[in-house]
Amino acid sequence: MVLPDQTMAGYVCTIAGGKGGVGKTTTAINIGAVLEEHGYDTVIVDADLGMANLAEMLEADYDESIHDILAGNSTVSAALTDAKGGLTIIPGKQSLEAFAEADPAKLRKVIKTLQNTFDVVLVDTGAGLSHETTVPLGLADGILLVTTPDGVAVNDTVKTVDLAERVDGRIIGALITRVHRNTDVPSIADQFDVPLLGVIPVDLEATEEEPHVLTSPDSNASEAYSQLTAQLERVFFEGQAGDELDRVFEEGWFIEESETDSDTEEAETETGDQEEKTDDEDEESDGVFGGLFG
Repeated sequence: MVLPDQTMAGYVCTIAGGKGGVGKTTTAINIGAVLEEHGYDTVIVDADLGMANLAEMLEADYDESIHDILAGNSTVSAALTDAKGGLTIIPGKQSLEAFAEADPAKLRKVIKTLQNTFDVVLVDTGAGLSHETTVPLGLADGILLVTTPDGVAVNDTVKTVDLAERVDGRIIGALITRVHRNTDVPSIADQFDVPLLGVIPVDLEATEEEPHVLTSPDSNASEAYSQLTAQLERVFFEGQAGDELDRVFEEGWFIEESETDSDTEEAETETGDQEEKTDDEDEESDGVFGGLFG
């Protein structure tokens, strides 16, 4: 694949979070797929150098990777790979040898090249507070933070906010994934000194195949990602700030946790006595999440 001919620099959005497994890659994939549907040339870079999984999640075959580029053994053009949903990706390798040879400092040049040829560059980062995760924070036009309601994930994301500020990173806002109706979203939002952009609901109807917005277009999670992307387009192309966006939320996305299967045990841990709350009680307290999205 050849690089598109484009004269204006694209928007670089780094998708970050302090903990692994919170949905950063899923978020990057689905935002990218919606952007492509809307006519924007989008590339996703797997900058999770230690635990790369972008190509695997999209079932994409590739020859060259971001690790090859950062090791000085390949070029950006050679690593561009076609994937589902019309996406273009730069995949990463899953080997310790490749990780050891990759120089994160060269990532800035890679992103600059892509920025000059794509409308949007989505940078999927790894977990933790290492050099490889710090570089994408400093080179982005904007940072989207992703966390689950898990306490450790929230605390680690707060640390990521502090780290981003140290490298003069511009944070767009935070997204909470795997949310059910009893999640204490207001309490989580209070821990961030950044705008809460919205939530992605737990959705048992969505297939595991990515992108959800294409494989399960009628699911609540897909609708949430579509709404999120529409709001982010105002940031990418109109210069809006995160606190000027409409929060992503629909009350109809949320069901009683007792009706779910795989998340029941987690819900019991997180919600405790809140599981006894009835629909009437929700209405008296301004609905789901206490009117936060009212």
